[in-house]
Amino acid sequence: MAAANGDHYTNGNMAGAPVNGTPAYAAQREHDLDPASRPNGPSTGQNIPQQANGIGAGPQIVSTSHELEVICGPLLNYRRMSDEHGSNPIWHGSVLVVTTPGSVPEGLRLSRSGGQSGLLNGHSERSFNGNKLYEDPRKAFWQFSIDLPFQDEESLWEYSIPRMVDARSKSPVTKPTTFTVPSKHESMRIMFHSCNGFSVGTDEEAWSGPALWNDVLRVHAQKPFHVMIGGGDQIYNDSVRVKGPLKAWTDISNPRKRREYPFGDKLRADCDDYYFDNYTTWYGQVPFSTANGQIPQLNIWDDHDIIDGFGSYTDHFMRSPVFRGIGGVAHKYYLLFQHHLPPPVSTYSSDAPQTTGGHSKTTPADAAQLKDAYVMKATHEDPSYIIGKKPGPYVEECSRSMYCQLGKRIAFLGLDARTERTRHQINYPETYELIFDHAAQQIAASNGAIKHLVLLLGVPIAYPRLQWLENILQSPLIAPIRLLNKRFGFAGGFFNQFDGGVDLMDDLDDHYTAHQHKKERKALILRLQDLAKKQSIRISILGGDVHLAAMGRFYSKPDLNIAAEHDWRYMPNIVSSAITNKPPPQAVANLLARRNKIHHLDEHTDETLLELFDKNPGAGEPGVKPKSAANNHATMPSRNYAIITESHAHSANTANGINANVNGNSKISDFVPPKNPREPLHMGEMHAGTTHAAANGITPTGLAGTDGLDVCIRVEKNPQDREAHTEGYGFSIPALEIGGYKGQGETW
Repeated sequence: MAAANGDHYTNGNMAGAPVNGTPAYAAQREHDLDPASRPNGPSTGQNIPQQANGIGAGPQIVSTSHELEVICGPLLNYRRMSDEHGSNPIWHGSVLVVTTPGSVPEGLRLSRSGGQSGLLNGHSERSFNGNKLYEDPRKAFWQFSIDLPFQDEESLWEYSIPRMVDARSKSPVTKPTTFTVPSKHESMRIMFHSCNGFSVGTDEEAWSGPALWNDVLRVHAQKPFHVMIGGGDQIYNDSVRVKGPLKAWTDISNPRKRREYPFGDKLRADCDDYYFDNYTTWYGQVPFSTANGQIPQLNIWDDHDIIDGFGSYTDHFMRSPVFRGIGGVAHKYYLLFQHHLPPPVSTYSSDAPQTTGGHSKTTPADAAQLKDAYVMKATHEDPSYIIGKKPGPYVEECSRSMYCQLGKRIAFLGLDARTERTRHQINYPETYELIFDHAAQQIAASNGAIKHLVLLLGVPIAYPRLQWLENILQSPLIAPIRLLNKRFGFAGGFFNQFDGGVDLMDDLDDHYTAHQHKKERKALILRLQDLAKKQSIRISILGGDVHLAAMGRFYSKPDLNIAAEHDWRYMPNIVSSAITNKPPPQAVANLLARRNKIHHLDEHTDETLLELFDKNPGAGEPGVKPKSAANNHATMPSRNYAIITESHAHSANTANGINANVNGNSKISDFVPPKNPREPLHMGEMHAGTTHAAANGITPTGLAGTDGLDVCIRVEKNPQDREAHTEGYGFSIPALEIGGYKGQGETW
């Protein structure tokens, strides 16, 4: 590559040619970050180059390579549908590639695999131009917004970007670039995962790395997924504090000095490099990298996408410059890698006062950060996003929740429950208003076509209480241990390295069931019940975070005698975590199972976990060890992911081998509710576990009726098995039939 200012870069060298052992871009950056070189006073638009579609002049590098040198990607995202209630719905998504700077890709080519027709206007192939989202002396992000028409049958599509080679090896990029779109008469086959990374200190080799993605790919090859929903922690950036630029700050023993430590230009740039490198390494790691270019992604972030516990430490510590700074850097790369969106023009820096707060929507421009950088300015927000009205307390940007339709009858609502989070709140009240108003309008516009709302919260909401543990960890009993820790380092692993609090408390404070979130939690559930009742729509909740599998449910109290098929309070919470991180100790899972009480949300609603796990995964197979106690049927501490599909095939030419009349409603009178609500509450939960018809995750069962869902949680048998073979645990969720209770009053 050749730089416009006369400096020369080796063709295809991402870091640039060394200057006395230092990459050229790094040597230049050291000069740029010298305080003497920073522009005097706040940055203004007058000293930052403005372009037609963005801001900043960019690195002024022109590639002399004939190839497109790819650092990461291609990555495939799903966004939304348009004309979703019409006869010709359109699929919208995007493809992202990260290249060396100065490269300009040719258009992305999209065609129906096998040469079949299906594109608009009768063409067999379409081309889409790339949008440069961001560029600096190390990299450029190129996004291609793509769209295609749903077909009468499930269809396979292929995309290609010419001349792609790996920026390191210079060999052709050979990632699979085909993806599957359902028939316009069907809803999408959903794969749900969370916690896709390892906590600091985990022996990754002992857990075979991200091996469970091999099972995902096996199932995908057998029956394709149409979308994969990331429930948070798609990447773990926690190591920034132990082997990254925050290590020196973390090692400061005095909490006050840590709180006051500045997040200046040098530390911000070092963290920027670290987060970028961590993303490219993880998103390029097989087998995850094999999946992320062929199964469209739909992601919402959580704490580890930033750093462990972000948002749940004490307020005065969360407002420290370092935490606000890494919040900004993490948000930048979250938008780029996980949403294929341009980042804010600048991020928080102690050296740029205008970036440190007081703005109404987004971080203002900083000339020092934009030196040799370019940021695209978005002219509009994609209609799939629900943008908060004001920035979060610790991230200087607005929350970004999502609503879209997943095929014919399923809607998706993903809450951004991290941007606005504090120790005492999860989302602003006005954000809930925006989200519920938008969802109600969209569902009502379907005129009854949408039968199911899949709600992503990230953290489980129907989950055993740990109030007793919170009380112990916050009690005066801990004070002597804390004193010994401060003076002599006693029980060092028991306290976190940030605010000196008990290390487990940030995880407990994250839970909706934490005492400080109980009021907000109850209000959220009651609003969901109201939405389900008014729209006659079943709501199922997805949750991750806790590194085990479970299935919680809210439901009307038994004495109300309401069948689940007619119960708008019946809301399952599918808990699937982690797809990569190690599970908690068996004793913790067994303790949670013993805490599986019947809880009372209010005078009408109870909640508890279903006893789903009829046996340990792979029980009796050579080399497979038990994951939980024999009497624990409620929590499963083994790596896992979930499959959510329609229970009934709707395409006219699809034979599913299931009696179309087998639906929940026809057998309601045959079902006898249990005395113990931990047992099945309806026909779809009968024989839940490995013997349920949904346990294979492949074939529609018909057990949940015409508009119900089948769910399979696939659980790893043996973490030493690098092929990651799994055991499936199945159950079904009926659609909501509101007609059965319209004349029975409001109280139930």
